[in-house]
Order: sequence, then structure tokens, then C-alpha cells
Amino acid sequence: MIVTVTFNPAVDHTIQVDAMPASGEVARTDEAKFDAGGKGINVSQYLTGLGADTVATGLVGDFLGEYIRTELDEASIPADLVEIEGHTRLNTTILSDDGEFKINHDGPGVDAGVVDDAIDAIARHDPEMVLVAGSLPPGLGTDAIDRIARAGEWDAVVDVGGATLQELDAEYALCKPNREELAAATDRPVETVEHCLAAADALRDRGFDRVVASLGGDGALLASPDALVHAAALDVDVADTVGAGDAMLAGVLSELVDEEDERAALRRGVAVASRVVANAGTTVPSFADLDDAVARVELTDRSSVRE
Repeated sequence: MIVTVTFNPAVDHTIQVDAMPASGEVARTDEAKFDAGGKGINVSQYLTGLGADTVATGLVGDFLGEYIRTELDEASIPADLVEIEGHTRLNTTILSDDGEFKINHDGPGVDAGVVDDAIDAIARHDPEMVLVAGSLPPGLGTDAIDRIARAGEWDAVVDVGGATLQELDAEYALCKPNREELAAATDRPVETVEHCLAAADALRDRGFDRVVASLGGDGALLASPDALVHAAALDVDVADTVGAGDAMLAGVLSELVDEEDERAALRRGVAVASRVVANAGTTVPSFADLDDAVARVELTDRSSVRE
């Protein structure tokens, strides 16, 4: 069982307009889309598609929080959400011929007591792994993540920003930065795969047993006590990269929760991400015949970087 924690979920609101209006003008559209968003929720979505046992928890409030509850229920994603007094944030993306414009809310202000509620929700499901992912709402600091890591016998996993990774103090089974987050967490260069391997290995010294980093077109890497490995990206026609990192993490965790073959987990993560980027939008793709894609992922041992 993998429980995901999204402290600051959102309803993602996407609209399409022909052009951005001038001041005082009104732009009208009949193109609008609403999605339940948040990194932990996304990972649970992909885990469900992979047939893994998962429960999504997090903080939700008001009518937007109710929308997330409804969306998860309709998608058959198990959830045990914590109700708060504030309202869940609304993140708006405006697409037009002028470009892509984003307006994101910071999130509702909360107090530290909600962390106890989140821990209670996690403990009800007796998970082997707990993933904390995404940003923190106003009122919570990185100690909220450390508290969850220390609260049970579960393996704690994080997918958070690089600055947040620098501040965490507990022990973690795994973290999953992207290239930019790896640079921010280590203050090291990440221009080449070799740079990224060295940075990921250095990040392990800060309390992360394993580091799995997504590198876009350069594939992914794994740094652990027993391995320093690079996985090449699969050759697919990329339609949309949204959700690729969350999909990769879901693939990795779905393998690690059952066994300790970390190389197989990295292969599976890359294969899952390749299915997601080949499809436009955030809908979970079919994972039929995934083993064929897993078998095509090429791994290269890069332990020489440690020498």
C-alpha cells in the first residue's frame, strides 16, 4: 500500500481564448476544463492505472475541495482526505495565440494541527510507503513533511522543490527531483548527465537513501547505496510532457513497494513516463503490454562517477 499526501492540492482550471483582452475588454470562451490537481493526487492516479494499491490523502476545503473528492471518486481512486476550513486553491491556465498564462493561488492558510489529522489518515491504511508531494500551503513549513516521515514505520518518499529538499531533516527512503530541483537542492551544475549523477549522489548524503531524478530527454537516473545508474529515454513521439515526472515516480514506487529491485523500478518508471508523454492531456493512458516497454529501457552503470 502506498499513501500519497498532497498538502496543497488544487483544482486546475484551463481555458482557451483567441487572444488576451486589453484592459477593460472582455474575452469570451466556450473552452474550459477542470481537473483535480496536485502531485500526490497525480501519482495516486497513475498508481491506480498500474493496478497498485494506493490511497490519496491531503487537505481540502469548501466547494473546490468537494470537487476534488467527487473527481477522485468518479475516477475510482481511493481517498481519505482531511477537511479544512479554508478553500482549496484554484490554479488557472489561459491558452491563447499570445502564449500560455498561469495564475496560481498560494493555497489556504492552515495551522500545524492539520498535520496530526493527515498522520491519522495515513495510519488508518497501514502503508508500506508514504509519499509527500508538491508545495506547502501558507502556515506549514518543511517540519510538516519531517513529522510525517517520522510518524510511522513506513518508508517516507518526497517529491518536492529543491529548496525544500535542502531543508528536510528526517531520513527518507527516496526523493524524486527533476533536473532543476536537483540543481537547487545541491548547488551543483546539472548541464550533463555526469553532472546530474554526481549531484544525485551528493544529495544522498542529506538523508535520502535513494535519489531518482527525471532528466527529460536525457532519461532518468538512480543513485543508491548499491548503484549509480542512468536510464536512457525511450524513443517515442512526445505529445505532452505534463505529468511525466509524476508518472515516472508512480512506476518506480509500484515496483519498489513489492520488492527491492531498484534497477527494475527505474526501468518501469521510464516506461510508464514514456506512455504518458505519448498522449496529450492528463488522462491516464493504457498500460497494456507495459512489460515490452520496460524491457526496451537501456540501463548503464555509471559507478565510475564515484571514483
